[in-house]
Amino acid sequence: MCQTQYRFKKDPCSCANNNEVDVEHISIKWEVCFQLRMLIGSATLRCKMLTQTDKIQLDVRDLAIRSVSINGKDCDYRIAPSVYTFFGSKMKIYIPNELQKEGLTLNVTINYSTSPDATALQWMKKDQTVDKKAPYLFSQCQAIHARSIVPCMDTPSVKTTYEAEVTVPAGLTCLMSAISEGSKGDEEKTTFFYKQPVAIPSYLIAIVAGLLEKRDISPRCAVWAEPSVVDKAHWEFSETEDILATAEEIAGEYIWGRYDMVCLPNSFPFGGMENPCLIAHSWSGNLVTNSSWESFWLNEGFTTFIERKICGRLVSESYRQFMSFNGWTNSLIPAVYEQFAPTHQFTKLIQDHTNVDPDVAFSCVPYEKGSALLFYLEQLLGGPEIFEEYLRNYIKTFAHKAIDSNTWKKHLYEYFHDKKEILDGVNWQGWFYAVGMPPNKPVYDETMVKDCENLLQKWLEAGENEVDKMTVDEYKNMQPLQQIEFLSQLRQHETPIEHYKLDAINKLYQLNESENCEILLQ
Repeated sequence: MCQTQYRFKKDPCSCANNNEVDVEHISIKWEVCFQLRMLIGSATLRCKMLTQTDKIQLDVRDLAIRSVSINGKDCDYRIAPSVYTFFGSKMKIYIPNELQKEGLTLNVTINYSTSPDATALQWMKKDQTVDKKAPYLFSQCQAIHARSIVPCMDTPSVKTTYEAEVTVPAGLTCLMSAISEGSKGDEEKTTFFYKQPVAIPSYLIAIVAGLLEKRDISPRCAVWAEPSVVDKAHWEFSETEDILATAEEIAGEYIWGRYDMVCLPNSFPFGGMENPCLIAHSWSGNLVTNSSWESFWLNEGFTTFIERKICGRLVSESYRQFMSFNGWTNSLIPAVYEQFAPTHQFTKLIQDHTNVDPDVAFSCVPYEKGSALLFYLEQLLGGPEIFEEYLRNYIKTFAHKAIDSNTWKKHLYEYFHDKKEILDGVNWQGWFYAVGMPPNKPVYDETMVKDCENLLQKWLEAGENEVDKMTVDEYKNMQPLQQIEFLSQLRQHETPIEHYKLDAINKLYQLNESENCEILLQ
C-alpha cells in the first residue's frame, strides 16, 4: 500500500500529482538486453484515486513509450519535456470520464524501453568486470534517476510496493531490492521473480545483473559477487549479522526480511561502502524517509548518527565520539569552506531545490550537519540512553511514512514535552536555514584524536638513530579510522617530514601492502 498520509510542500524535483492519485503498487516486466543497453518491457501501476481528477502525472526521462492503457483499454497521454533536462519529462495520462471518481483503483500499463543512456543504469562490458567473463549491469536511482528506468512518481514522498519479472541471458543472475520468488529458464534465457512487500520510495528500486555467486553469512544475510572475489567478500562482510543485531538494539526490529549485499566490480564509480551506514539506512531513509530532497538530512543525518552509535556499541563510546569529531573536522569543515563557501546555499541543512538538480546539491553537509544536530540534541536532552529511547519512538511513529523537517521537529517537541524550555533555547533558524557552519558545536571526547597526535609527535621528535626503535604496536592497535587520521595529520603537517622517517613509517606499518583504499590514498 502506498504511504502518503502526510501532505507537505510539493516536491520541486517531481511533477507527480500525488495529492490527487496514489501509486500503490508497481508490477515490472523487463528483458535485459546487453547488446542494445536497454531494458525492454512494461510497468503496470495500481493507482488509487484520492480525488476526482482527469489525469495521472508521472516522471519519465528518455523512455521510449510504445503504448499506455487503463484497465486494459488504450488511453491518451502526453509527454512534455522539462526546461531543465535533469528533471526529464512530465508524462500526463488522461483518465476517461467514467473513471474520474474518488476511491476508484486503476491499473495503468505502460509498454516502453529505456534509453542506452539511461541515467540510472551502468552497463559494463565483460572486460570491465573482475572475472572478464560476462557483461554486467547495475542501477543507481537516487536521487531522481528512477524515472529513467520506470514511469513513476519519482519523489520520496510516495512509497509503493513492487514486484518484478526480469529476463536475462542464461548463465547470468538478476538481483533486485526485493525478496526472491525464484526463477525459471531454458538454454537461452532465465527469468527471475521478485516481490517487495514493504512500500518503498522509487529511488530504492534497484537491479543488478551479471555473473554472480552467493555466500550466506547468516540465515538472513548473504553477499553476492563475481566468482573470483565472492569468498573474499564473504570474509570482508562476515560481521554483518552482528552489526545488524546491534542496529536492532538501537533502532528496533529489522522489518525487511533479508539483508543481502552485492560486491560490485572495481569500476563502480562511488566510494567504499561503510556497512554500518548502509545497515542504518534500513531504518532512517528506507523506513522513515525524507519527503523531498530538500530535507535530505532526515535520511543521511539520522543514518550517520545511528551508524556511529552502532560503531560505539561494537567498539567503544570513545570511538563514536572520535567518529563524530572526525566528521565535523575532516568532512563538514572542508565541505563548507572548500567544496562550497560559507555563504553558499548548499551549506544549509534545509535547502531550496526549486530548479535544482539534487545531485548537484549533494555533499556531506546533510550527513554531518544533520548528525551534529542530533549529537547536540542528545547532549542537551539527557544523554545517549534517553536519546535512544526517543530514536526508537521516532522510528516507530513514522515507519513506512515520508516526513519533512517541520514534522520531525513537532514530534521532537511532543516527545520531550517536559523539556520545552531547553528545546526553545535551540537556535533552530541557525541550524535549519543558516549557511555555513552550525551555530553550535557539540562537545566531543577527543581522547582517540589525541592518540593520533601523540603518535605523530613521537615520529616528529625521533632522530635518525631512533626511528628503528619505533614499534608497530601503537599503530596496529588503532582503529582503521584512527590510522587514517594519523596519516592525514602526517601528510598535512606544516613542515615537511624527513624522507628517512617517511620510509621508516611506510616499512614499519606496511602501508603499501594495505588493502584499505583510504590508507593507500593518504
